[in-house]
Amino acid sequence: MNTRPNILLILNDDMGFSDLGCYGGEIETPHLDRLAENGLRYTQFYNTARCCPSRASLLTGLHPHQADVGHMMNDDDIDGYLGDLNANTVTLAEALGCGGYRCYMSGKWHVTRHIRDAQHNWPCQRGFHDFYGTLNGCGNFFNPGTLIRNNNPIQAEGDSYYTTDAFTDETIRQLREHHENHSEKPFFQYLAYTAPHWPLHAHPEDIEKYKGRFDEGWDVLREKRLERLKQSGILPEACDLSDRDETVPPWADAPDKAWQARRMEVYAAQLDRMDQGIGRVLQTLEELDQLDNTLILFLSDNGGCAEELLTDNAFWARKADEEAIATATTRTGDPVQFGNAPDLLPGGENTYASYGTEWANLSNTPFRLYKHWVHEGGIATPFIVHWPAGIDTPGKLRTQPAQLPDIMATLLDLAQTDYPETYNDHPVQPCEGFSMVPTFGNQPFDRDILCWEHEGNRAVRKGNWKLVSKYPGEWELYNLETSRSETQNCAAEHPDRVAELTAYYTEWAERCHVRPWDELLELRKG
Repeated sequence: MNTRPNILLILNDDMGFSDLGCYGGEIETPHLDRLAENGLRYTQFYNTARCCPSRASLLTGLHPHQADVGHMMNDDDIDGYLGDLNANTVTLAEALGCGGYRCYMSGKWHVTRHIRDAQHNWPCQRGFHDFYGTLNGCGNFFNPGTLIRNNNPIQAEGDSYYTTDAFTDETIRQLREHHENHSEKPFFQYLAYTAPHWPLHAHPEDIEKYKGRFDEGWDVLREKRLERLKQSGILPEACDLSDRDETVPPWADAPDKAWQARRMEVYAAQLDRMDQGIGRVLQTLEELDQLDNTLILFLSDNGGCAEELLTDNAFWARKADEEAIATATTRTGDPVQFGNAPDLLPGGENTYASYGTEWANLSNTPFRLYKHWVHEGGIATPFIVHWPAGIDTPGKLRTQPAQLPDIMATLLDLAQTDYPETYNDHPVQPCEGFSMVPTFGNQPFDRDILCWEHEGNRAVRKGNWKLVSKYPGEWELYNLETSRSETQNCAAEHPDRVAELTAYYTEWAERCHVRPWDELLELRKG
């Protein structure tokens, strides 16, 4: 048996803090609940508010701007915002590969703008020995764009193709092939689901399972989620519920309730199918006698997504051409109907919809705001750690604040592998993370300062104090010990603390190539 752990890193896409059953939600996630019950749940782990910046940070152990993914997959011709991992980074696969790990990936990549031409930043060029998945940010679950096997574009096969199932199947294949051919080496398996990112696509039987589950509406369900979060100890008893989003009516006054409930039913079905897949992966590890010495990590790349989708077919035609995130027709040639419309029930391949602000507000209970923003609703994620061979106190909560670069430091610590100073004859920027291994035993953690920026939304946290602003607004200050839901702004009462945290943020932003958002907007006008 390998003395160093195998590693299974599971990332999902656009999921709120309280969607999972083990984090207070109504959605049935028994396999993730099992990992939580027999592992650790972190209550204050953070992503970076958006899909590709989070992936860049997770994969490199840097802040996204240092990896040149400071925004999205755009090339703004300015350091920090090139939309393509730079050569002065090393990925988890490259770093762990230096330590003798075999590295495999199935799922969403989304850290390069080159999805049809140059392959220098495709997974197999960045340390993975085997890859199956998509290069772009999202797409039709039944007929995805940029589907790749290693370096070769392929087409979805079979009448029942569904990306969540395919990513699970390919992960299982990779695990079995590793066991057959390379069992003397530990493995790093990266499983990056696109669920539950829009479009709302799910199997009919999974949707049917949730019929009526959300008929009480977002107001009652937000209150019930908060109560479960308190009962479990994930949030303190004093935590209050943020106000319903000002753009969302009370459920009692909401029109088209059946359509609204259907949106959340499909979203839940997407997560349910993902959890089913995770269950099959766990069963495979058990059959291979590898579960006990496999470190399993699970998290989301950002909070719930409040984006409403347009019904403008011309817009989606451009998106299909530029980013391969949409297809005009189904696999059988039927037209796809784009956008959120009450006369169109989402779920099937011929639809392309999202669940909107109303349900994202539920997903992020009890927090404010969503994906894009760096208030807690945008960056707080469930974080589950499962490792029977290395965790002595299963079923416990961990409250130490941590963020994405810490995963690189943690995995290399456990892999007994140094973070390289150079790679492929390029100097590598120092890792920004701190090993979380001491927190497994609930010991103190070295990280003192956490910082974020996305689209001009800024935040810095030190201890329980968090300074945050929603672009283009002013700084707000919260004591997260008493106001985790960021409802009690005390900036006016603590000007010295605002100044102290502002200085920390400014130093970090200058060091990490963060540019003022106004400057980026002006560049794009030019």
